[in-house]
Amino acid sequence: MEPVSVGPKPKGRKGSLENPEVVENVPGHVIPVLEREFDDFDNEAEKFLAGETPGEQFTGFRLRQGVYGQRQPDVQMVRVKLPFGGINPEQMEAFANVIENWVPLRKGHVTTRQNIQMHHVPLRDAAQLIRELGDAGLSSREGCGNTVRNVTGDPWAGVCEGELFDPTPYVGAYVRYFVRHPTTQLMPRKVKTAFTATDEDRAITGIHDIGFIPRIRNGVKGFEMRVGGGTSIMPRISPTLYEFVGADDGEYLKITEAVLRIFDRQDWLRENRARARIKVFVDKFGIDELRRQVEEEIDGDWVAERDFDPEPLLFLDDEESKAPGVPATSASPNGDGGEFAGWRATNVRPQRQEGFSTVEVKVLRGDLTPEQLRGLADITRRYSAGYARTTVGQNLVLRWVRDEIVYEVHRALLELGLGNAGAQQVNDVVSCPGTDSCKLGITSSMGLNHAVRERVEAMGITDPLTRRVHIKMSGCPNGCAQHHIANIGFYGASIKVGDHTIPAYVAHIGGNYDGGEVLYGERLKVRLPAKRVPEAVERWVRMYEAEREDGEEFNAFAERVGKARFEDEVRELAMPVEFRLENMSHFIDWQRKEPFQVIRGEGECAV
Repeated sequence: MEPVSVGPKPKGRKGSLENPEVVENVPGHVIPVLEREFDDFDNEAEKFLAGETPGEQFTGFRLRQGVYGQRQPDVQMVRVKLPFGGINPEQMEAFANVIENWVPLRKGHVTTRQNIQMHHVPLRDAAQLIRELGDAGLSSREGCGNTVRNVTGDPWAGVCEGELFDPTPYVGAYVRYFVRHPTTQLMPRKVKTAFTATDEDRAITGIHDIGFIPRIRNGVKGFEMRVGGGTSIMPRISPTLYEFVGADDGEYLKITEAVLRIFDRQDWLRENRARARIKVFVDKFGIDELRRQVEEEIDGDWVAERDFDPEPLLFLDDEESKAPGVPATSASPNGDGGEFAGWRATNVRPQRQEGFSTVEVKVLRGDLTPEQLRGLADITRRYSAGYARTTVGQNLVLRWVRDEIVYEVHRALLELGLGNAGAQQVNDVVSCPGTDSCKLGITSSMGLNHAVRERVEAMGITDPLTRRVHIKMSGCPNGCAQHHIANIGFYGASIKVGDHTIPAYVAHIGGNYDGGEVLYGERLKVRLPAKRVPEAVERWVRMYEAEREDGEEFNAFAERVGKARFEDEVRELAMPVEFRLENMSHFIDWQRKEPFQVIRGEGECAV
């Protein structure tokens, strides 16, 4: 497929100073790669290691390249952006290679923002890692810092029912327009954007700084544009800035740039970076005032200096033309039909295109090994149209899978340890890295994920309504695991017991993100020791099953009985734990061996 040229045809090697931006309509190749940025990173890293560059100056540079400091000294987290979650087989193999060569934990981690992160990477190795991934069309550019972060999307865009049009091409143009944009390099804080495909809002635009929902007005494609959402310590649901902004005329790019220009000028927000988000501006002044300022902004001279035409930047890829043909023969479940049927019921959805299905691969805690990544690359090549998409639930979606070969896909996934049923169900628990790597982490949310999932699976839940309950946990109040919108959500905290400290969690009950409605759960007034959280989950689930009305879903039940009922059910679990030999396990976090301490550094999200 030919590259899309932007402006006059450049000269020189791709990625060189003479021909810097490589824009190809190849699945996964969305962000233009600049070879010189890798050279700059090598040079700046060496200068920093030699003591020639101040730490604060280098940190800002490093973050724009998607390399983030960890709580552990002298190692980095590398966050690779996957716009709309798209990833192709060659990129899966590239991840496998760099993980084997440079990542001590030997895993890549799918995040709730559809990135892939790698942890505990020494700085010099990080420089080599991002260079090698660049060869596969992958970019960590602006994966961190006060920039436009990874632009997320609906993994079922283009193949789902009820879609007015596929937003994917416009997501690509948005990414290409704003990456390296001079206005977006040092804003008061990061900006998170989501494009969804339908009003079911699987991209959860309501919790984003900027969100887009497809609309058609008088035959013209456009978007409803929402601004000012976010979770963390001040959760807000984004209101609608405009009911309609044009797509093909680039109005959605122009209005976004106006919003970002206004945001960038709010120096009062820079005084407290922990709260310096667009939602704070909207909360203080209102969406009507922001709209007024946008109207004023787009009358400025800067508009004439821009080209908002998205056409040269659109991400255009005809997946259907590369879909597998009807197989001459295909395997059938025969004796193991029960296992396959259970997996198919939860992980497979029919596409709107007849004869095809999507397959959601359940990825435990979002972690993938090199062997699994290579296996997924092979499955994607053999059984789909060429690339997969990560999800906000830390899973992976294969698209354009022929109905006749879904069973074969399941068998191949089982061989990789990725064939489990229950995608997006009660045992598909979501968590952030927590104290495994994050400076802001208070508790081991990954460890709790494992413990809760084990408890839930041991309960043998078969009730359909109960299986639809979502459980999420974050290692601190910031909400990277989106615990605010879970039916049962937790964030990391602590309990002081004399001279000792217990890892603990605060629970939220009744959050929602299904069906296009975003609700933030109510915070309970009990603080649970981390080792008692799985028991609390079981008590709440059994309480729901025993006391609900006929057909009553979890959130409706929670609203009817009230949060005090949930608090009462676990009050004895929230009682103080005495520091005694038989209670020592409570003073040690999940998957840890040493006594718990609150060690919380200064995060780099707000640097």
